[in-house]
Amino acid sequence: MSEEQLALKQMLEAREREYLMGKAKVRMRSSVENLESGDLVVPKLSEGEMAELPRWVADELVGLNMADNVEEPFETEIFRALSREKMMGPLQLSALGSDFYLRMRRKLAALNGAIAEGKARKEEVDRLRGICYDLVGIRLSKLLSLSSSATTNASLEGKVTPEEGAFFTASQSLSKEWRAALFGGAK
Repeated sequence: MSEEQLALKQMLEAREREYLMGKAKVRMRSSVENLESGDLVVPKLSEGEMAELPRWVADELVGLNMADNVEEPFETEIFRALSREKMMGPLQLSALGSDFYLRMRRKLAALNGAIAEGKARKEEVDRLRGICYDLVGIRLSKLLSLSSSATTNASLEGKVTPEEGAFFTASQSLSKEWRAALFGGAK
């Protein structure tokens, strides 16, 4: 594994941990009392109550059918993001949430598990995966074009995810090195 691949893998793992520790809103389907896990203590939640919990706890409660996630379904967000991206110009990026790719990876992994359990149809999952590939392809193409221009990372702030920012910085560096090699040191 190259240094760049290792750095990207480590960044994704660190961001995944950070994401799981972040907050998520759920609506309780059943009451719970005295939930404890390490330092986390949830004294009491009643059926129908809204709660903001660490994402990993919310995911467990949803998985056990004890709560419902109240966030917008990822499928809706990915369709909207792809539509926005297609409408933008070739050197324009629409804004994505900083946790977009983390949620995409988790959603695709969950759907793969659902296929194995017979809870999802492969065709529907393949369709969503295709939409994800389309969006990533469009954004990568735009980022590559921008990386060979005078665009700075700061000018993209708020429009790119941390993963895209790392990609942009690396591709911009490669573009500069390539131009320097072609033109004998002139960047």
